Amino acid sequence: MIRKGVIPMDDEKPSLLYKVKPISDRLPAVKRPEGHVHFRTKMMWVAVILVLYFVMSNVYVWGLDQSESLDIFAQYRTIMAGASGTILQLGIGPIVTASIIMQLFVGAKIIKLDLSNKKDKACYQSVLKLLVIVMIFVEAIPQVFGYLVPSDTFTDTFGSVGAKLLIILQLFVGSYLVFLFDEVISKWGIGSGISLFIAAGVSQAVFTGALNWYAVDNSSAMSLSNPPAGTIPKAIYVLMNTNSADMANGGYEMIFLGQPNPLIALIGTIVIFLIVVYLESSRIELPISHGNVRGARGKYPIKLMYASNIPVILMSALLANISMVCLLLYTNDFLSGIPFLGGNASIGFYEDGSTTASSGLAWYLSTPSGLTDWLLPILNPSSYGNDHTVLQNICHVAIYMAVMVLGSIMFAKFWVETTNLGAESVAKNIQRSGMQIPGFRREPRVLKRVLDRYIPTITILSGALIGLLAACADMIGTTGNATGTGLLLTVGIIIRFYEALGREQMMEMNPMMRGFFGGEE
Repeated sequence: MIRKGVIPMDDEKPSLLYKVKPISDRLPAVKRPEGHVHFRTKMMWVAVILVLYFVMSNVYVWGLDQSESLDIFAQYRTIMAGASGTILQLGIGPIVTASIIMQLFVGAKIIKLDLSNKKDKACYQSVLKLLVIVMIFVEAIPQVFGYLVPSDTFTDTFGSVGAKLLIILQLFVGSYLVFLFDEVISKWGIGSGISLFIAAGVSQAVFTGALNWYAVDNSSAMSLSNPPAGTIPKAIYVLMNTNSADMANGGYEMIFLGQPNPLIALIGTIVIFLIVVYLESSRIELPISHGNVRGARGKYPIKLMYASNIPVILMSALLANISMVCLLLYTNDFLSGIPFLGGNASIGFYEDGSTTASSGLAWYLSTPSGLTDWLLPILNPSSYGNDHTVLQNICHVAIYMAVMVLGSIMFAKFWVETTNLGAESVAKNIQRSGMQIPGFRREPRVLKRVLDRYIPTITILSGALIGLLAACADMIGTTGNATGTGLLLTVGIIIRFYEALGREQMMEMNPMMRGFFGGEE
């Protein structure tokens, strides 16, 4: 029997991660501000970091042969917030992957950490930093020794192994700087650096894809067979250089469905934008009042998109890593020799020089790239066949949607519980702020029971919606090859950044609100 007030011995044992913390504490990190950071200072840091990010996205890896190298994350490039062939080749991949691992371990209670406790949260962040470094090498080494080819002169100067090690070092510097940039924005700026990097990259891709006046093939003269690459310029060029008969015989198809950047993708982009804006504005509002100040009333909003866009980011990162592993198992000389897994076409079959699976499990988990990739082959296989049967195309769509929805639900639940957004944490925040729900006792347990009616259900629903929207957006296609998931994320990121700006301005004008929103006094 356990006496009242006595904590069991198992709960007194600190997590084993505390033994790793002294090592991770020695790594370079961004110091948290000791006091309140003014709004203008936060905006300055956001602007500075975004400029540095765009500069780094144009710093190419020294000694890399761009023509011979393959980008195995090409279809996830915008989501990973990276730039192929640059020191941001890995993008936010290592950070997101490390976060997935830590969240799964904490959420499954494999790692016993209470993230509402400051010491445990500091330990979590410290170990996460070390795990990010590990994941940088985990993702960089296979790419460098498999698909990122050093130039001949670089190899002659430093040797084969030395050249590859120098490329790995450059990728490490770029990826770790991205991690530090994220810390700067989260501690000294507004919002999340990872989210802002994704939004910046996707916005650039969409803008370029819609308005690019250069021909698809810059080495050839512009013509109907080589029109402008941008959606709007291509539509104008085709309409100006095609008569009505030719428009009926393929002109409209070129405008609406022709790659790259078909008009249907731009329409889908606008539709997804409007849907996400509507869903972000949908919420349940619980009435709250101040326990000691008569007449002080307000509302606590529980948004329909409660889990934000983080679950789909984590899900996309997971699919990207699965794609990389499948590619390595089939094409790598060493890994292809593993029994049952290596060289197994049922796991993933790849054509020579291709980073996208043609069949197997990897193909069923791959992102459909627009209507021409799945819908038209299903409706008219004779004209739009893609080397797969109608049944295989249907299964591809069904499996991809199911994985995105179920995976997003899973990550939504873990994310809410590990970021103090669960019913218990919200109840404590309301109680600490001096607020209460009218008609109920001012006690966290009572508030938790009320919030339990809404938050768990909303969490599952928001995860399912965000996953379904991401999958549908991917299947419709997007302008600028930004991917539907990237577009969905960007819309949500922009909306939440705007809301964060509003909160920061509110706290700047009313310092008493900082405690409620978790800011520094």
